[in-house]
Amino acid sequence: MKRLLRSLILQCVRIFGAPRASLATRWAARRGTPRQREPRILLVRPDHLGDLVLTTPVLQALKTQAPQAHLTMMVGSWSRSVVERHPSLDRLITCPFPGFQRAPQHPLAPYALLLRTARQLRRERYDLAINLRPDFWWGAALLYLAGIPHRIGYDIAPGTPFLTRALPFPSPEHATVSNLRLASAGLQALGYPALDEPYTPARYPLQFTPASEERAWVSSRLEGAGINAQTPVVVIHPGTGGSVKLWRSEGWTHIANLLTTSSPTPAHIVLTGSPQERSMLEEIAQGTSSAPLLVTDASVGQLTALLGRAQLVLGVDSGPLHLAVSQDTLTLQIFGPTDARIFGPWGTLEKHIVIASTQRCATCPTIPCGRLDFRPEELPDHPCVRCISEQQVTQAITSLVSTLPSYPPGR
Repeated sequence: MKRLLRSLILQCVRIFGAPRASLATRWAARRGTPRQREPRILLVRPDHLGDLVLTTPVLQALKTQAPQAHLTMMVGSWSRSVVERHPSLDRLITCPFPGFQRAPQHPLAPYALLLRTARQLRRERYDLAINLRPDFWWGAALLYLAGIPHRIGYDIAPGTPFLTRALPFPSPEHATVSNLRLASAGLQALGYPALDEPYTPARYPLQFTPASEERAWVSSRLEGAGINAQTPVVVIHPGTGGSVKLWRSEGWTHIANLLTTSSPTPAHIVLTGSPQERSMLEEIAQGTSSAPLLVTDASVGQLTALLGRAQLVLGVDSGPLHLAVSQDTLTLQIFGPTDARIFGPWGTLEKHIVIASTQRCATCPTIPCGRLDFRPEELPDHPCVRCISEQQVTQAITSLVSTLPSYPPGR
């Protein structure tokens, strides 16, 4: 019933928005090539922290290729801290995108929001809009109703009819490459050259720069725990947005003990997470031989500065691990239901190791399955991440640490 309602409403959206979309195309043709003036570009990305970090190379790429362009990004309030300081952005706006909040909503609420937001965007007279999330039909419909002349996205139903150019979606492909492919198509639509290929982390790096006061906060926090500037630090960030992606707490305890008893220079362990994850951190810390520092009150900037101070960051598939990659810190990342080919680290290959589970859960068709929305009572039947052994993690850490010229301090 919900799908039928959506199909009927989207048909109405196409009919209702057609005159304005057609008018926008004719109006743009009369104005001439946007490259001859200051083109106005809108990027839409509704996702959470990790996906936003993987989007940051697009911002710099667009600004480098079109330095006179006015660049606006629309994100959820839950992720604005990732991009609000980005030097390439001229404006940042937030939207309570449907489907990305856990609060219940009326079945018609997404469509009412669609009309209101389109009306607001219409006044901005954007030349180009890029729907960066491949399957985000709501975003494609929004750009259509806003009457933006050039609307770029991927050819995934039911959003395709709302786009002026729908690219074939190559999967599996790293999310950052997919983002850059859309940006390149958008630039070409405005008369600019395409982005240089191949799309690599070296050419298009992640970007997030902690402020000096955030770095000072980290120094103060570590010094307060007896960790001076020369003390090696390993951060373990065990939490993530989906419970099925969690590794075993006793596994992290084992790894923490291994790192704090290794010689000649044992590391100090810092456990990081959200306030809601503090009980998990305490469970891990309870079995450690040397008390770790627990940090659950850091802002995104403070956490990133801490990850940059570390010699090594360990965790599962999560946004903070992408922040660690953005700081050029070594990472070890444990994957299960999500595909590391799409959501893995975007950084120097030798500095990051992914341990991807090969244990297919009994009721899943494949591994990785891509599903995260399991009910608590279903989790025992989906142990793919928990099946990864301590030995696998230990071997990966040994391999990573051997690449450091002066482990632990002085990276």
